[in-house]
Amino acid sequence: MLNVHLVPHTHDDVGWLKTVDQYFYGDRNDIQHAGVQYILDSVVDQLLKNPDRRFIYVETGFFYRWWKQQSSSMQQTVKQLVNEGRLEFVNGGWCMSDEATTHYSAVIDQMTIGLRFLNETFGVCGRPRVAWHIDPFGHAREHASMFAQMGYDGFFFGRLDYQDRNRRMKAKEQELLWRASDSLTPPMADLFTGILPNGYNPPEGFCWDQLCTDEPIRDDPDLEDYNVDDVVQRFLQAAKSQASVYKTNHIIMTMGSDFQYENANLWYKNLDKLIRYVNGRQANGSNVNVLYSTPSCYLQELHRANLTWSLKTDDFFPYADNAHNFWTGYFTSRPALKRYERISNSNLQSCNQLEVLGGPVSRKGQFGQGDSETLRRAMAVAQHHDAVSGTEKQHVANDYAKRLAKGWQHCQVLVSNSLASLTGSLAERIYCDNLNISVCPLTESSKKFSVSVYNPLGRTVNWPVRLPVNGTAYSITDAQGKAVDCQVLPVSEATQEVRRNQGFARNELVFQVQAPPLGFSTYTVSLLKDRQSLSLPRPAAPSVIQNKFLQVTFDPQTGLLTGLSNLETKQTIKLTQNFYWYNASDGNNYESRQTSGAYIFRPNSSTPVMVASKAKVESFQNSVVQEVRQWFAPWVSQVVRLYADSRAVELEWTVGPVPVNDRQGKEVITRLDTSIKTSEFFYTDSNGREVLQRKKDFRPTWQLKQTEPIAGNYYPINSRAFIKDDVNQLTVVTDRSQGGGSINNGSLEIMLHRRLLYDDYRGVGEALDESSEIYPHGLMVRGRLLLSLEPPASAADIHRPLAQEVVSQPLLSFTDGGLSPSSRLEFSGLQASLPPAVHLLTLSQWDEDSVLLRLEHQFQSWESKVNSQPVTVNLQKLFSSLDVLGFSELNLSANQWKDQMSRFDWTPEKEEKPLLKTFANPSVWEVTLRPMEIRTFLLRVKSK
Repeated sequence: MLNVHLVPHTHDDVGWLKTVDQYFYGDRNDIQHAGVQYILDSVVDQLLKNPDRRFIYVETGFFYRWWKQQSSSMQQTVKQLVNEGRLEFVNGGWCMSDEATTHYSAVIDQMTIGLRFLNETFGVCGRPRVAWHIDPFGHAREHASMFAQMGYDGFFFGRLDYQDRNRRMKAKEQELLWRASDSLTPPMADLFTGILPNGYNPPEGFCWDQLCTDEPIRDDPDLEDYNVDDVVQRFLQAAKSQASVYKTNHIIMTMGSDFQYENANLWYKNLDKLIRYVNGRQANGSNVNVLYSTPSCYLQELHRANLTWSLKTDDFFPYADNAHNFWTGYFTSRPALKRYERISNSNLQSCNQLEVLGGPVSRKGQFGQGDSETLRRAMAVAQHHDAVSGTEKQHVANDYAKRLAKGWQHCQVLVSNSLASLTGSLAERIYCDNLNISVCPLTESSKKFSVSVYNPLGRTVNWPVRLPVNGTAYSITDAQGKAVDCQVLPVSEATQEVRRNQGFARNELVFQVQAPPLGFSTYTVSLLKDRQSLSLPRPAAPSVIQNKFLQVTFDPQTGLLTGLSNLETKQTIKLTQNFYWYNASDGNNYESRQTSGAYIFRPNSSTPVMVASKAKVESFQNSVVQEVRQWFAPWVSQVVRLYADSRAVELEWTVGPVPVNDRQGKEVITRLDTSIKTSEFFYTDSNGREVLQRKKDFRPTWQLKQTEPIAGNYYPINSRAFIKDDVNQLTVVTDRSQGGGSINNGSLEIMLHRRLLYDDYRGVGEALDESSEIYPHGLMVRGRLLLSLEPPASAADIHRPLAQEVVSQPLLSFTDGGLSPSSRLEFSGLQASLPPAVHLLTLSQWDEDSVLLRLEHQFQSWESKVNSQPVTVNLQKLFSSLDVLGFSELNLSANQWKDQMSRFDWTPEKEEKPLLKTFANPSVWEVTLRPMEIRTFLLRVKSK
């Protein structure tokens, strides 16, 4: 028998053309007809009418809203359907996250809150067994690794490159085993992966939703339009055609699509008939058997087949659905939202940690009622594949940002309460969220204030602080009362332009702070009598700036970078850097009508236009920082900075409003051209974790016919990318997700900003042309790239911690007039810094007397002589202010005990059995982390 598994499903975007609220309620149907509450109402009603019917649901963020509105008797009914396996949850995260532009820490968080709700509501029957990413636009290896560690038996998706799909169909390799880590011992990160036959739509001609136009099954033989024979024949043909490109006698058909099943009766009435009439043919010798099914039932049958499966070790980027349609634009789309999401993630981690360290008073204390949940949910929604990806309508992007802002307001109260408890000071705390454009009303006007620096990382951090001020001379003391070197610089013209009239500081106060692990340090700033005049900038480029680690050289004629040296290792490379733009295709092209848009990057030429061949320059050099300010055009500027103690050069770029008076959309890049001999290879991170090798015009598992020489060589960069040869490695750490590539040998380019004038016909229906009240003529974006030059063997020892500092940056809070002498000015939540290889990924309150802790080994097995070794941590000796009374280990998503997690075993075609090393566990409290391992614990704690 050929068994056809019909999977009734709906794909419900957590925001896209409408906001998440509008989708739930079915509001704004003038934009798109979609109402999730009605879908769930209707499906439950129809499941009750026939015990054979099945349905799967995916997005817990929507289901949670619906569940809260149901009566207890309806909740009982739904529990019964779940227990019977007729309503099955798949994936189960708060949303279906994007895979290119998300950071792994935020993905783990959003999966955890969705799965926790399902666990607590439905128990083991509500636990999804299958990951389901039917719509994301390309697939990241790190996502597969995470899903494997979350206990999923398999993973299904809909989109992959059209050339890859064609090859896989011929070879019957649309179902495979994905080995998603080169460091974790198989099968820890092995994930069975299935590519669905029709994206996630029904086969052609078999869509029976109210939004569809296919003919229903007309089965009254007395009526002249009877069509059962025709429908059955077409279905048998579709089933056999599909079976010819898959490996077993089981195939899957997704019966549903975007926001379908609002009137579930239409679908189920026709599916019931389809099953009845197709199976009726078996009496006449047909070998096709159709059944209601779910992805986990289908997967179980594939597992029972006991076959071997092809093995994949790379990823599914970039994705193209046609020769000129590469979905690589969204790696950069909406760069301001991408940065805001990343900052919000950092704020959430600090908020979660301070909730634990401050105790119950942090939630309800001196400054009112605060919570971490609002920001946690806003962040979870922001991981959706039309959220941080930048592929939503403008009003929806605004809604995502508003949710993050509201979540942060709730967290600010919690953080203030926690810090009041930990410091013993009830002084009001101020948060300045616009420091990147030198705006902070308190520091601009106050003659004396304190700044508390909270560090969410598990090791001591040195961090440069820049505060907007109007004085010219200040004294700063640290928590021990020692003087701290500080300098005052004038605010640049570029900053004045970008902040408009939001702040009025003339100067910036710059100093270096040090914050202890999982703790804070407080600095007191006092205005001195303005005795000195400010040092004026030199109006020309210096030929060199340097500190004890690095030297950066410039061409005094052009003002551009010319070289970078590591003074410790005596390495020197040629390095030029400039800004360019690609003209965006407008669709008037003989090869293809495809335009550049929110999803798709399609330049109309392979040669980008240089913004300027020289920069206007001024420079400052003092004991804290040396900076060279470069102006390339009225809309492009940059500051090259080197702080006294830094092992990285900072490039702070400001781009916008991108001019479009020539009616030409532009994709703005910065390009670093070096003397490094790369042989067409470069390296990018996957969701901020493991690094993957990339090669120009090449895919590891199939023969690529390259049709877009630029867009077809772009990859997602989440936190870093690098180029290297045998001697030198240049690493670029980014402050948000961006797209980039290495088009020429020795070169690395990163897309910074996109302003486009046409839609790209992928459904969003508007051009990516952002503006706001403050920036009516187009969006201005500012960001940072950090460059480090190291020998390849030790580069990860520098860039891994650097990337973590950018992702989990210190949180600054201010108090006017400083803190009272009796206040505690310094605190660390840890007894000692964690070893360099260990990152404290999660510390959050779970319930009243337990906390969730995730520790990760942040190095790959091959990356570092020093840090790629197993590390042991004693949980009982971890915290300074908490006693750990007991602990249990969970899977990565914290919805099963680790020792109870069991997954299907799969056999790859070419298997080499790995040699397993065993490590003795000397103490019950000691846990060992191997390279790239994340371990999740529920700790029972009490305050010391």
